Amino acid sequence: MEYSPHFRLLPTEKQREDRDWTRNTVRQVYNHGLYRFNQIPESEGTVKQRVRQLRNELPELKTWWTDLQDVYSKVLQTHIERIARNITNLGKLKAKGYNVGSLNWKKPREFRSFTYNQSGFKLDHKSGPNGRGLLYLSKIGWIPIRLHRDILEDAEIAEVTVKKEPTGAWYASFCIDVEEPVKPPVESLSVDDCVGIDLGVFNYIHDSNGVVVDRLDLSDDRDRLEREQRASSRKTYGSKNWDKQRRRVAKVHARMNEMKWDFKNKLAHYYTTHYKAVFLEDLNVKGMLEGAQNARNKAEVGWRDLITIFKHHGRKNGCYVVTVKPENTTLDCASCGTSVYKPLWVRGHSCPSCGFETDRDWNASLNVLSRGLKKLGVVHSEDTPVETATAMSTDGGDSSSIVVDASRVTEAGSPVLKEATRSVTE
Repeated sequence: MEYSPHFRLLPTEKQREDRDWTRNTVRQVYNHGLYRFNQIPESEGTVKQRVRQLRNELPELKTWWTDLQDVYSKVLQTHIERIARNITNLGKLKAKGYNVGSLNWKKPREFRSFTYNQSGFKLDHKSGPNGRGLLYLSKIGWIPIRLHRDILEDAEIAEVTVKKEPTGAWYASFCIDVEEPVKPPVESLSVDDCVGIDLGVFNYIHDSNGVVVDRLDLSDDRDRLEREQRASSRKTYGSKNWDKQRRRVAKVHARMNEMKWDFKNKLAHYYTTHYKAVFLEDLNVKGMLEGAQNARNKAEVGWRDLITIFKHHGRKNGCYVVTVKPENTTLDCASCGTSVYKPLWVRGHSCPSCGFETDRDWNASLNVLSRGLKKLGVVHSEDTPVETATAMSTDGGDSSSIVVDASRVTEAGSPVLKEATRSVTE
């Protein structure tokens, strides 16, 4: 599997200027290549063939554009080929029904990175104190790098992307191939090896074993962001004070994003290393954000990012990560399958059919686990108990003597409940 860890670069002031100059020069080459690409008629070949023609023009371009001689040739070639990748990606979006336009020239602030592909770079792990090293980039030189993980020591690096963040910090991303662990056979899995996770807003996650993880508290950072944005609105656009304040706003954004990214990765690492199968709700996040209520909180928790991170850690740690349909996971009883309506402010689940009572989110996580086991094909029991479903009437008595009719009978006994439910008639 391809893996792209990134590390903080610690350049000198001269190296910062050199990389800014390289980044801007590569941007101009990209814009020039896009201009030339639009001049070549479609009859002269496919997108890749026309881009290959542009790449062959680079040696001649260097004869009159002498600045290009100070940029490593592979970097220039990579970003000419980037035109073909961008056009291909636009075509994929158009095929999915998106209304896409054409590629535009890149402004200085829109072009933040350049890539060394296959050659032109070298990493020295042993120079400097622990956790530090040196990264060599052709035409730039040796740059100090903070190696906070040892994942690169035995890995074969395919390419290096150097990127300048809006905060002004520089990072290097390494594309490496990591051997993907073999997942255990599905037949060998048991219920104890699996966990279902309910994704929520009040509680960030609630798993089928009763573990609750609260949301990350970013209230102080959000308040600071609002103050910095108000200060930014009072600056003259494009001035030095405006640019200085822009960096302050970017640093607050970066801090919040890093905290959320770290939080999600630690959760995913824990679950994919402690379980052999993890089941999540495949939420329609776009549709939920278009709803009338609570859109900011829904956007901030980042469910889709969390699912993507879980799948990445699942591949890295040899764990099954399966998404299931989220419809009615909260309403359906995890014990008998009866649909029990409850508004959002009701945080408990109490089934009038079988008497099962638990937390609302815990009930949902049990349903996620049950659906995940069925989708993955984990055999949990040969003799599933028969339970009634869809309550039709009660005798009007108290909660300890309810008698329930049912419109149907289903084999819906949950394989995940850790304790017996309360008897309907006692």
